[in-house]
Amino acid sequence: MVLFETIATLSGLIATVWITAGVILAARFYPGYDHSRQFCSELGAAGSPTEKLSPAINNYPLGFLFCLFGWHLIQLSEAGTAIAIAGLLIIIHGIGTWVAGFFPMDKDPYTKTPSFNCKVHSWAGFIMLLSLLVAPLFVAFSPEIADIPLWFRVCSVATVVLATYYLVKMARAVKTQGQVGTWQRISYWIKLIWLSGLSLMLWLG
Repeated sequence: MVLFETIATLSGLIATVWITAGVILAARFYPGYDHSRQFCSELGAAGSPTEKLSPAINNYPLGFLFCLFGWHLIQLSEAGTAIAIAGLLIIIHGIGTWVAGFFPMDKDPYTKTPSFNCKVHSWAGFIMLLSLLVAPLFVAFSPEIADIPLWFRVCSVATVVLATYYLVKMARAVKTQGQVGTWQRISYWIKLIWLSGLSLMLWLG
């Protein structure tokens, strides 16, 4: 039971390490894959060399880790409503990760006629993006009873600001088909670093 509790507490950090290693590993089996110009989801796109590999090593285990961490936040007796909502949002992020893995995007991310699977994938991705963008705000503005230190509250707000900034840069890059991969990764990994920080803070506290 103690081991499970430790794993649940650290699952936010584990998810960050896992996805970093998983994306790097999957890309090694995708000839010519460009991290700076291609979306992470292209690793699991329909018809890609890693269509089956990427969701198997990324989406499915990651969805479990996100849900586990979200559950851990919800069941904290001293957490309060705001932290519980953040936990629920992280669970939603995990479920979205599963859905995005099961329904692959089209190989051409800029297609004008996306398939049904691609549409579902895109909506799942949007829900994933929004859930992990909003979760830090609930932590930042949670009541004092939640025992979240001021420095982490400030970092939570900064996470949202920075992640949004790079998300806008990604949206602009989509129009020019430029470095979408770079801005997507920076925006997403900023949120993952926040998740890791929350995970570590709970473990050390």
